[in-house]
Amino acid sequence: MKADISFQISKQGTRYLAYSPALDISTSGKTESEAKKRFSELVPLFLEELIEAGTLFDVLTELGWKKKGSAKTSGWKPPVTKDAQMQVRIPVAA
Repeated sequence: MKADISFQISKQGTRYLAYSPALDISTSGKTESEAKKRFSELVPLFLEELIEAGTLFDVLTELGWKKKGSAKTSGWKPPVTKDAQMQVRIPVAA
């Protein structure tokens, strides 16, 4: 099975964070490239763990994934994610 999974890269301090809302997992690296590489290694491990635990269906469903296809060609469709921003007020201590 293959699926396109969206993920975000952000710099936090001296590290880069790779995060996927579709799987609710993250990893980091010293460089953006390292964070991407680690993320590409993390995804299959995460899914294998779900399969071994027998929780793949429950976890993906809870994360908004949809089952698609027939019994022979069944697969999963990840939720559509969209980046959004909003302005928030941050109180400053006196």
